Amino acid sequence: RGSRVSWTCGSAKREARAPIRIIWLSVCVDMGVGVTCTWDAAQSGRCKYMLTILGIESSCDDTAAAVIRGVPDVAGEILSNIVWGQGDVHAPFGGVVPELAARAHAEKVDLVVEAALEAAGLGLGDMDAIAVTAGPGLIGGVLAGTMCAKGLSVASGLPLIAVNHLAGHALTPRLTDALAYPYVMLLVSGGHCQFLEVRGADDFIRLGSTIDDAPGEAFDKSAKLLGLGYPGGPLVEAEAKGGDAARFALPRPLLDRPGCDMSFSGLKTALRRLRDDMTTPEGGLFRQDRADICASFQRAVADILAEKSRRALRGAGLSGARFAVAGGVAANGEIRAALAAVARESGAQLVCPPLALCTDNAAMIAWAGLERFASGHREGLNFAARPRWPLDSRAKPLLGSGKRGAKA
Repeated sequence: RGSRVSWTCGSAKREARAPIRIIWLSVCVDMGVGVTCTWDAAQSGRCKYMLTILGIESSCDDTAAAVIRGVPDVAGEILSNIVWGQGDVHAPFGGVVPELAARAHAEKVDLVVEAALEAAGLGLGDMDAIAVTAGPGLIGGVLAGTMCAKGLSVASGLPLIAVNHLAGHALTPRLTDALAYPYVMLLVSGGHCQFLEVRGADDFIRLGSTIDDAPGEAFDKSAKLLGLGYPGGPLVEAEAKGGDAARFALPRPLLDRPGCDMSFSGLKTALRRLRDDMTTPEGGLFRQDRADICASFQRAVADILAEKSRRALRGAGLSGARFAVAGGVAANGEIRAALAAVARESGAQLVCPPLALCTDNAAMIAWAGLERFASGHREGLNFAARPRWPLDSRAKPLLGSGKRGAKA
């Protein structure tokens, strides 16, 4: 680490301090030492070193760790991606219980990190840095992850990068598809829903957001209302496959207003009233009625997201717009199909990461950390875990603000 080497790339010869890292990339090194780098002649002869990053994620109900390798502007390599879900812990309660989630994270995070390193075939000493979710999220879980990362940093001497969980989702298309800046991103998950113009690893402009519930939250609460269990999103989608989406005319809130802001709480309330009207004297629902309710609800969410996506693409004003979607709700098949149709109509390039990278995971955190690390960002040990952390700090909060900061 830090050895002085020189290499020749084309007709250019340069010297640099090279971290001891990964693979040979058609670079001839004078001393015969393999140095991982790519040559970017368009950026004043800047060499970009291949980096290996350990990522840790614990913002909600998934304890995750991953090891990724790569350089900015080139699709990365996921060496391991371990996720330990807490579905069994929270299922009896029909939703995430913050205290139980925090305790489970504290019990599992070190084991998940160990498993990720083992699966990658590497040790902590092979990492260039540690990236960790520092917010937003359930504060107990965020604290469990950040304290683990700080301990590993102290023990190993590796630098730390604090990552915004939402930035992890927003930058996933660069990990998977090397999507170039700028692009429009729909971030749609259990706790968040917003349209962003992504200009850089730390440069986001919010185009619109939910003013109340996120779609994933609405899916989970609707599933609970219908007695389907937890997690609600996959269960509602499975039930909807046997249903008639045109049977019930559920509302599409805010479609009659300009802009990209969204609302889902009224849709959830309409579903509850419909359930009450359809409940049998015995206190339950006929199977077909429940399937039709799920299909109608899912269609309404898809319609809202599709129309708001059209507006976001028009409003961003990007030539040859690139459109990406990430977050757990992006795993829903009907929603993906609706967004693909919007992209075709708009002439936009649509990038949907693999389903495993749409839900919470640590590979996206490691990649966001890699991009920040490559730009020279480092974190001190005194950085704080944050329950609230908006990506666009310049935008006015839509969901209110308080002593913990802005919600959105």
